[in-house]
Amino acid sequence: MKKEIKMPHTFVIVFFVVLFAAFLTYLIPMGSFQTEEMNYNSGGSEETRTVLVPGSFQYAVDEEGNPQKNGTSIFEPFGETGLLNYLFEGLVSGDKWGSAVGVVAFIIIIGGSFGILMETKAIDEGILSLIDKTKGREVLIIPAMFLLFSLGGAVFGMGEEAIAFALILVPLMVALGYDSLTAIMITYVATQIGFATSWMNPFGVAIAQGVSGIPVLSGAPFRIVMWTVFTAIGIIYTMRYAAKIRRDPNSSLSYGSDAAFRKEKQSGKVKASFGLGHGLVILTLAAGVGWIVWGVIFHAYYIPEIATQFFVIGLLSGIIGVIFKLNNMSINSIAESFADGAKDLLPAALIVGMAKGIILVLGGDAPDSPSVLNTILHSAGGLVDDFPTVLSAWFILVIQSVFNFFIVSGSGQAALTMPLIAPLADIAGVSRQVAVVAFQLGDGLTNIIVPTSAALMGSLGAARVDWGTWFQFIFKFQILLFVMASAFVILAVLIGLH
Repeated sequence: MKKEIKMPHTFVIVFFVVLFAAFLTYLIPMGSFQTEEMNYNSGGSEETRTVLVPGSFQYAVDEEGNPQKNGTSIFEPFGETGLLNYLFEGLVSGDKWGSAVGVVAFIIIIGGSFGILMETKAIDEGILSLIDKTKGREVLIIPAMFLLFSLGGAVFGMGEEAIAFALILVPLMVALGYDSLTAIMITYVATQIGFATSWMNPFGVAIAQGVSGIPVLSGAPFRIVMWTVFTAIGIIYTMRYAAKIRRDPNSSLSYGSDAAFRKEKQSGKVKASFGLGHGLVILTLAAGVGWIVWGVIFHAYYIPEIATQFFVIGLLSGIIGVIFKLNNMSINSIAESFADGAKDLLPAALIVGMAKGIILVLGGDAPDSPSVLNTILHSAGGLVDDFPTVLSAWFILVIQSVFNFFIVSGSGQAALTMPLIAPLADIAGVSRQVAVVAFQLGDGLTNIIVPTSAALMGSLGAARVDWGTWFQFIFKFQILLFVMASAFVILAVLIGLH
């Protein structure tokens, strides 16, 4: 009998990546760039970004003037980063607006809030009610949700918000006879396809165009076609996969981890008992999501505001649950279910800190501070002008895809790489508009697979799917996306996109 190959736990994978990063610090000298403030117009308002100055790279040198290698030590005291410090330093790095500490707090609060929401059983009853009302038309949920989330990624850069929706849609998809992987496809994967092919995403394409010195939101027709094609392929791929799982649920890689979501279905309960209290909880959720969308679009709400909005949703849901005695809830039930929900997403939160630890071991991602990461960026960027035009454009896609493992933030990657890549693209005969297309496809699409993405790991945590299982599932689709991305970059060069 053939022995089944078991993928290593995500924590194990990341730890070995940290070891590799530490090894690189003994081989690659550190370097840094000069930086400057750059102003650009976005949507009629003046925006400012700190960007690196092209051609300003220099190695950090020792007393003899030789390029300096700062091999990572096993342990460092006083808040510095050694190999064994990577987890703690990663968890406490950043601020409340970003990785890692802000995202960690965001994931834990989201988990706790949805723990309360799920305790009311409003989602369970709503799912049963929906199943009753959509007999024979359940399959339409997949394209509708995929399209909606892809639009969310394209229009306002939806990413971390997908974690909350995964918590809702995973049990629905399992109850409908699909699996949790289907739910991740129509939520998180859809947002990243929209993010990568957007014509107006404020956190990706807008910043990349601004710092590259081309009109913000230009080239929209090409990108709208690109978004349409990628979204259509995503929907078709997901629907084919979902149909296969419905025919044979045991063929799902997540069949074992989906057991908890099948519990209600297997208990023999098929009649919904959806009451007024359940309706009020669902109404609270809908109103809260509307509040979040309004805040993100019109007031640029981000992690701190959205976390608080979801906390309010959870708190109000708990109060409604106590008043209407939903699932026999008490005041203590609110606190207990919050703790249980946060506990469920704790592994995803820890991964965020671990992933940030990789960057810290390499010296950090600040362009003006000596680091191995800056040296890698400088070396990769220097290769762009060594190829024919089409190949240079494709190589920009490869660079951005690889670099996204280290700098998952779209805005951060744009500010770090585009000031270097844009002038190099000029030398290679690649238009800056094409360079931005290569950037956004490389940045956005690899978010679907890299374990350093907080939004991906949070969504997988909501579905109780390990990253190793996800890698097995998504690898073929990721290759398809890369082939399509390559085709669109080459097409952009051939039609002279400017």
